Amino acid sequence: PVSMAATTRPTRHGVGVNLVYTPPPFRGKGYASSCVAALSQLQLDSGYQFCVLYTDLANPTSNSIYQKIGYVPVCDSDDYIFENAN
Repeated sequence: PVSMAATTRPTRHGVGVNLVYTPPPFRGKGYASSCVAALSQLQLDSGYQFCVLYTDLANPTSNSIYQKIGYVPVCDSDDYIFENAN
């Protein structure tokens, strides 16, 4: 494979897209764009009303790719961790 993506966190109306990866020798050829677009469309065609994904705001490449295929920014998020006190 030259690129991959997966789905996660399905809800009643939507599903997440994640684990998007293209090995370095295959980057810049549009494989990730095609992969994410096809996977997202497959989810919509299967009945989900929406797809979501999380990106790093510091990564202009991925943000540009996702926006070009139709994703729109909705909000910024914070990460929290809950660790064992032991």
